[in-house]
Amino acid sequence: MKELLKPRSVLVLLGSGGVGKTTIAAALGVAAATAHLRTAVITVDPARRLREALGLPRLGGKPTRIDARRLRAAGLDPALKLSAMVLDVKGEWDAMVAEHVADPVIRRRILDNAFYRSLSTRFAGSDAYAALEALHDLYEGGHFDLEVVDTPPAAHAFEFVQAPARLMRLLDSRAARWLLQPAGRPASLALRLAGHITRYVARELERFAGGDTLSSIADFFAAASGAAERIVGRMQKVSALLRSPAVRFVLVTTAEHDRLRQARKLIDQLESEGLHLGAIVINRFLDESIYQGFTHYGALDEIPRLSAALEAEDARDDGVAAALSYLESYRARAEGDIRRVRRFVEAVPPHVQVALVPEIRPGTSSLAGLGRLANFLVAPQAVATRLARGASAQPRAPLKGGRRAGKRSDGAVGRMPE
Repeated sequence: MKELLKPRSVLVLLGSGGVGKTTIAAALGVAAATAHLRTAVITVDPARRLREALGLPRLGGKPTRIDARRLRAAGLDPALKLSAMVLDVKGEWDAMVAEHVADPVIRRRILDNAFYRSLSTRFAGSDAYAALEALHDLYEGGHFDLEVVDTPPAAHAFEFVQAPARLMRLLDSRAARWLLQPAGRPASLALRLAGHITRYVARELERFAGGDTLSSIADFFAAASGAAERIVGRMQKVSALLRSPAVRFVLVTTAEHDRLRQARKLIDQLESEGLHLGAIVINRFLDESIYQGFTHYGALDEIPRLSAALEAEDARDDGVAAALSYLESYRARAEGDIRRVRRFVEAVPPHVQVALVPEIRPGTSSLAGLGRLANFLVAPQAVATRLARGASAQPRAPLKGGRRAGKRSDGAVGRMPE
């Protein structure tokens, strides 16, 4: 992961909901700041998870630097240059209108338009595009060496990447301009007829839908027509930034079967779009104590030995039996995670780095926990080597198939026990 922490770089985190994307984004921000980079972390998370992860009482729409006192209390270097912001989606859209529409009357007409208000708040991808606008401004401003973007929560994680193209199609729609051209513009008889039909359809639909929905759409396109070309041009620049060498995508997943399956789909989508996948983070892989003490399965192997010893002594009571049942279930789940991760990593393109991050033990303060996660992200992946070489005390099948054995050159898992 250290290879991704370079000046004039952007890290965009993708992943399905519930994989800890915001936490990993914040931890990468700490790692980058620790590497002496001026770092900004951007999120559009309405649940304010970034603010909670950083332990901040509030977070605004402009980058806020984490103060030295808070960093020192978490055991981090108080000189770290780490800032964070939560995006004001509507504010970003309004700023875009202000930048591209010079006439104050037309600008107010757009800002007050009902369709525009829906477009800037409820349109699928509106928050994603606002995040890209903010990222573009921060990157071009040059006030930070590295930006980390926590993508908005969405039903489809790839929506973030597709947002500029979708909005370009909307604003540059010839069909919309043809149907909604302002009355009084010179047109052929056929177009005038189409205009009459359109107005009739609009009136009839509004009778049933209520309000002036279609009229507000027509008015929006009429008002925005002068700025549409400039806005589309800006979107093209934003889209180009996503595909530039400066931007690397970091895919966050967990070891559950459905999460790994979704991650595979995202890898394919990134490749099809020509985007640069820099790394994959498998989050919450085992818990912190097992992860750190991992030697030939370590404590996991003590569970069946303990069970066998108690069986031999016939010392089980109901409480002991329940505790052992839980531990055996835990061991089975952990070994299932290991097998799934092994298969997943074997299918990852060789040039993509993989980092394993454990579940941080409960009771850790938010910022201190991020510091520990940052260390796991950038430290040599020793646990990967142990997983690759490890063999439980229980007999196990020999390794079969796959691309190669041993540790990958990037420190990721190359082999895990069956």
